[in-house]
Amino acid sequence: MPRFPVDPDISRAQTISTEVYNNPAIYSEALEKMFATSWQYIGDTGRVPDPGSIYPFTLLDGSLNEPLVLTRDKESALHCLSNVCTHRGNLVAYEPCQSSQLRCKYHGRVFDLAGQFQFMPEFKEVVGFPCADDHLKQLPLFRWGKLLFTALHPKADPDAVFGDVIRRVSWLPMDQLRHRPDLSTVWNVEASWALYCENYLEGFHIPFVHGGLSTVLDYGNYTTELFRYSSLQLGIGKKGDTCFELPPESPDYGKQVAGYYFWVFPNMMFNFYPWGLSFNLVEPTGVNTCRVTFVVYTYDESKLGAGAGSGLDQVELEDEEVVNNVQKGVRSRFYRHGRYSVTREQGTHHFHRLLSEFLG
Repeated sequence: MPRFPVDPDISRAQTISTEVYNNPAIYSEALEKMFATSWQYIGDTGRVPDPGSIYPFTLLDGSLNEPLVLTRDKESALHCLSNVCTHRGNLVAYEPCQSSQLRCKYHGRVFDLAGQFQFMPEFKEVVGFPCADDHLKQLPLFRWGKLLFTALHPKADPDAVFGDVIRRVSWLPMDQLRHRPDLSTVWNVEASWALYCENYLEGFHIPFVHGGLSTVLDYGNYTTELFRYSSLQLGIGKKGDTCFELPPESPDYGKQVAGYYFWVFPNMMFNFYPWGLSFNLVEPTGVNTCRVTFVVYTYDESKLGAGAGSGLDQVELEDEEVVNNVQKGVRSRFYRHGRYSVTREQGTHHFHRLLSEFLG
């Protein structure tokens, strides 16, 4: 019996326990059981554009706090490595740079850009050295177009996690994505990461919260599809709105699709519009706080500012106001569980089922 049961029958189910949003011990457990075992976005190939490129970063800064480094070796192969020296634990790379090797500034241990130990001064007397543990840990790296993902201890392979999403929009020019930092933003939200995700996972609130978005989406034809570790909300545009020009091989050919809203467990949202991708990453920073990063990529800038993909900052502010207030509400002594709309909250129910599964 799960600790936080959610009935598989949505018509009978109650929402997951509020402990998931409020209990510090459950929050710490979720970091290890969900975030350390799931695939996470780590930027794009633009971070390491040339052979010899080195890009250190922290995976989920403020929660997992795992020091990692992206490298591109002389053969142009990409690697995601632990950024911790296997001698005494110093960080190997401090800032983005160009080099033919990784050299620890503490005692001079040297690794190649694939993380293999190369040299260590004053160590010739050490017995059994070097061994496998003296190499930098190499993490799995998954690439979708220009987007990069890694996992510390992956519970599922990339196809199980991303496959349904990739196949649905296989015709998109993912290799042509252009990062637009000028359009990208970071929001600090006073609510649990899980509350932010579950708000995203249903279109039920759109007519009540998002007046502008509601004018361009056909709410009556808004649908949700569920996959093993992801889901899709298909936004159908109203007549005359900016929509995708879908190829015949698309399963949605003939539909007026204004937006594809994919969620990937536990904390990634891929919002595809005719102009490009608004990628949202929800990073936990505390029991009741999270950081939401909007990363914008374009492939047809002539369509920017039109249709469902316009006014994204306004949509975020509207969502943030609601989620902040829900966080206050789920602390109440009088609220423990709610119920689901069978027709409108399938995505939230699916998310809660995954939370229950991963928390054991």
